[in-house]
Amino acid sequence: MTCFSLTRRHLGRVVFGWALGLSTSLAMGSAAWAADDTADMFVKRLSTELLDTVRADKSILTGDINKISVLVDQRVMPHLNFQRMTASAVGPGWRQATPEQQKRLQEEFKALLVRTYAGAVTQVSDQSIVVKPLRAAADDKEVIVRTEVRGKGDPIQLDYRVEKAPDAPAGWRIYNLNVMGVWLVDNYRTQFAQEINAKGVDGLIASLAERNKANSVRKADAK
Repeated sequence: MTCFSLTRRHLGRVVFGWALGLSTSLAMGSAAWAADDTADMFVKRLSTELLDTVRADKSILTGDINKISVLVDQRVMPHLNFQRMTASAVGPGWRQATPEQQKRLQEEFKALLVRTYAGAVTQVSDQSIVVKPLRAAADDKEVIVRTEVRGKGDPIQLDYRVEKAPDAPAGWRIYNLNVMGVWLVDNYRTQFAQEINAKGVDGLIASLAERNKANSVRKADAK
């Protein structure tokens, strides 16, 4: 199921879940990470710290885009394989892109995610996150960690694709998120493919930049 087939209520829950998943990393920079953590321990620890951090920071709760952007740069990026996320979202066009185009794609994709989901962070209140038993062998390099976000209303399915990364602070990196059956990277791949087929890689970059600019203007007008 893609974003285009979701009901408005379902889409709102997906956006909130993606916001929660992406901003889960906001608290990670202060942790004393253990490189030998299992994937589910990694997700459980960072999820718990997210809720504590967001609830304690009023600027994050109000969707302060500048504060969230700084935290993303300092604390989120070391725990994401963002190049893999962007390359997968762009699809075959990634291999056609020059190093400069790839750099621009990562910058604009990050800005899109931060601005799109910053507002949904304001919905964080009394949620708790339950990590389900991990179904993976001890030597698996890539696993799916399944969780549920519980609070008011029905639980929200929130799953993480993580890869073993010895150079990462926690020994793992996130490279995709699934909310209620919708994988973030896969969802964007459909949209990006249409842009690349119509206008090429530069056209996709221009489209993302225009969308980010429009999001920035709407945020400023809302103040």
